[in-house]
This record gives sequence, structure tokens and C-alpha cells, in this order.
Amino acid sequence: MLTSLFPYLNFDGNAKEAMHYYVEALDGELLGMTTFGEAPKDDSAAAEEFSLPPGVEDLVMNAQIKLKNGAMLMISDVFPGMHFQPGNHISLTLTYDDVEEARTVFNRLAEGGSIGMELQQTFWSPLYGSLTDRYGVEWQISVDAV
Repeated sequence: MLTSLFPYLNFDGNAKEAMHYYVEALDGELLGMTTFGEAPKDDSAAAEEFSLPPGVEDLVMNAQIKLKNGAMLMISDVFPGMHFQPGNHISLTLTYDDVEEARTVFNRLAEGGSIGMELQQTFWSPLYGSLTDRYGVEWQISVDAV
């Protein structure tokens, strides 16, 4: 049985900044963060393949943000030396039961980003809009139909 589903966002060296941004924008709670430098050391031969290059110890290996409804958002920097793909291949949908809260979050996420569709009434929602935030992550904000 599947017990949870959460998005995992990867960044190219700016995960700490993004983490704080999403905690504030989504009124979330930072439950924890581990940097690559804080990870337990593995002395096996396989560990050599994934050894950390100097200067990346402060990059985020994993951060967990808990949202008000109990959902989780996970964030990390890509492992040093691995290919980074900007977040435009992922779209996250946030559904609210309150129009004003939806507007607030939409406006916060839109700061420094670009709006794809202004917030407006649609046939499926009293208020819906889409945007790409300043980190290249695509968001859809929707309010449940009454």
C-alpha cells in the first residue's frame, strides 16, 4: 500500500536558498536538512566512486519541508559531478479550499518568476493559475470547486 507521495526538487547548488524560499512561500516547516558533508562516511571500495570533491560539503543532500496539510516536499542539490536538469520537467499542483490563501501563495511563488496563466475562474475551479517560479519550477494553483 502506498502511504505517501511527495515531490522531490533538485537544484544546482542553490538548494539552501530554495529551501528557505519554499518554507516561507508555502508556510511550511523545515523538519530537517543534511548537507553532503554531514553524511556518514563510507569506507568501502564502492564509496570511492561517490567521494565528495572539495568545496561541496555545504550543499544540501536532503531537506524535508512539511506543509500545513501534512504533505511533504523534499529538496536537494544534485550530487556533485552529476548532470543537473532544471525543474521545468515537473509541475506541482497545490489545491486550496480558501481563495485568499491561494492568491497569497500564487503571488509569493510568482515573485521573480513568470506567470503562465493569471489567477482566474475556470470551469473546474473558482480560481486557477499557473506560473514558473524563479527556480524554473512550474506550479499550478487551484481552489476546490464548492
